Amino acid sequence: MKVKAADFLIYDKETGTYRENPEQAVRDDVEKHYWLHVGRTIAKDWRLYLMLVPMLLVFLFWRYFPMYELLGCFKVSDSVLPVSEQLFSGFSYFKRLLIGGDSLSVEFWRAMRNTFLLSFYGLLFGFPMPIVLALFFNEIRSNGARSVYQVLTYLPKFMSTVVMTSLVTMLVKQGSLTSNMGIVSQALASLGLISQDVANAGLLNNPVFFRSIYQISGIWESAGYDSIVFFAAIIAISPTSYEAAQIDGADKWAQMRYVVLPSILSTIVIMLITRIGSLLNIGYEKVLLLYNANTYVTADVVSTFASRNGLGTGAGTGIAAAAEMMNNVIGMLLVIGANTIARKASNTSLY
Repeated sequence: MKVKAADFLIYDKETGTYRENPEQAVRDDVEKHYWLHVGRTIAKDWRLYLMLVPMLLVFLFWRYFPMYELLGCFKVSDSVLPVSEQLFSGFSYFKRLLIGGDSLSVEFWRAMRNTFLLSFYGLLFGFPMPIVLALFFNEIRSNGARSVYQVLTYLPKFMSTVVMTSLVTMLVKQGSLTSNMGIVSQALASLGLISQDVANAGLLNNPVFFRSIYQISGIWESAGYDSIVFFAAIIAISPTSYEAAQIDGADKWAQMRYVVLPSILSTIVIMLITRIGSLLNIGYEKVLLLYNANTYVTADVVSTFASRNGLGTGAGTGIAAAAEMMNNVIGMLLVIGANTIARKASNTSLY
């Protein structure tokens, strides 16, 4: 009975014996002299690695050094002393936010709920739109027309948040159809979709409409730019796949269903995982420019809660840091969970 060869041995049919696997010998040499090989690789392509230095420095100063301030979550807030010299307070800030029972805890849970709902609606309605746009661009046969449509959909992404929110405010605030203000509000009132009193007060002053305004403006701003990745994946599909589908009698819808979507499924999964990872990371700039005291109940998110308490006359930087840390930890857990589910369901994962 033949003994099964180990990974480092291969069976020689001519001699009927086992001998050392040369590929395994190479792998052993690489593992033994790993850092030597790394040094040689860097020395060989040092110009390429030199180009990485600015990016690494940016990440170092703007992503990693600020993590030191997270110690403020466990220290007594003091605007005079540095974090390293502040007294240790344990998990008191976290307890106050989670189970404090006071108005601060109520505001935090409201902000957490609003953050999740805004992000979830953005994922539900905003994530499919770039895919739809990419499919639309792929069906335009004229390169000139396609370029025009792409540029028009990309433009909102390059506007500053201040300009974009100013346009939104002009369209939905109180005004009249004869002026440049409140055109959307008055048009909705004329169609009977909202009452005239609501239109006169302005949609941004009504907490019921804040989430809709936030999502619609977000889709308008980002859908075109986000479609670039999906469109690049679509144009990378081999033309022979379309030809084979046409031979089988597939029309455009069938080609889209059985050729295009399966081919870009891995891209969709990767982008979905990264989107889920940032599910709770809503930038406070847009919310800060759109919300007001009347819409706190649906508009206040963790970022604005933290900035209001950390920079204003609120509960202090310790509370703000604790709120942001919990937000980020939940986001990390969402990434791990989404990646695990995607790997088991579709054999495609981020890592």
